[in-house]
Amino acid sequence: MISNLPTIYVDPFGHGNYSTVQSAIDSVPQYNENWICIYIKAGTYREQVKIPREKPYIYLKGEGKRKTNVTWNGHDNIAIDATFISEADYTIVKSITFINSYNIPPKGNVLMQAVAAMISGDKSTFYRCGFIGVQDTLWDVQGRHYFKLCTIVGAVDFIFGDGQSIYERCIISVNAGVLNGIIGSITAQGRTSLNDQSGFVFKDSAIFGNGLTLLGRPWRAYARVLFYNCSMSNIVVPQGWSAWNFIGHENHLTFCEVNCNGIGSNTRQRVPWKAKLSQHELQKLTSLSFIDGEDWIMSQPLKVL
Repeated sequence: MISNLPTIYVDPFGHGNYSTVQSAIDSVPQYNENWICIYIKAGTYREQVKIPREKPYIYLKGEGKRKTNVTWNGHDNIAIDATFISEADYTIVKSITFINSYNIPPKGNVLMQAVAAMISGDKSTFYRCGFIGVQDTLWDVQGRHYFKLCTIVGAVDFIFGDGQSIYERCIISVNAGVLNGIIGSITAQGRTSLNDQSGFVFKDSAIFGNGLTLLGRPWRAYARVLFYNCSMSNIVVPQGWSAWNFIGHENHLTFCEVNCNGIGSNTRQRVPWKAKLSQHELQKLTSLSFIDGEDWIMSQPLKVL
């Protein structure tokens, strides 16, 4: 089915339709109603890339997350400076790595928020992608998202936002060693109320790296994060979680771990307010129904299940 899609080719050496990713995206008609593939050949693309909200149904396909990468170093304003900004609904990205190089040692920069990808469109899928940064690597802003076989690298709040997302069979690579002894944090989820459907679910994933890290801390008052059937190395600190700016309101937070393994998964010294889920709640969060994926994922030209 993918081979039948209309395809635009991007090649950094000028052998495609375009030599930059952004120029290929710019060529797609506004309010497009049919899937179109932008095939990005191997290479390093030093540019900021944005899919605006009026350009849905774009499928970005690289030649491998170790072969095709987009690199930028924006850091002044996280709302506009991410390496990759995806605002459109119905976006698919496969086999591409997005890098924000600003904080990456040994440049000696003062550590700042530097976003590699900012995802705010609904019904978006990322398959075999990489996201590399240090602080605030992946801004999962809002919307229903599915990440599979992706690698996310960072040290501080490096998966954050109010997204309603499943991360399945992903690698969470912690680089907290750059923090000079300060404990890092993998997630900073932004759920705002009990009626907010958002949350981050990590399923069958692995956490490893260097330094020490929390599994998460709340960005907003009703943050929700689940690690299910995940492997955790000894970089995860015994307490596991922090209430951060919401001390005294821990009962509003849903931070939980179920069926995890590895040295870092030992819960005997976890914070006492760590949430417990009913079997019904667990089933809801770990199935595609959490992101209504039975509908939109199964209708995509790329089947990632």
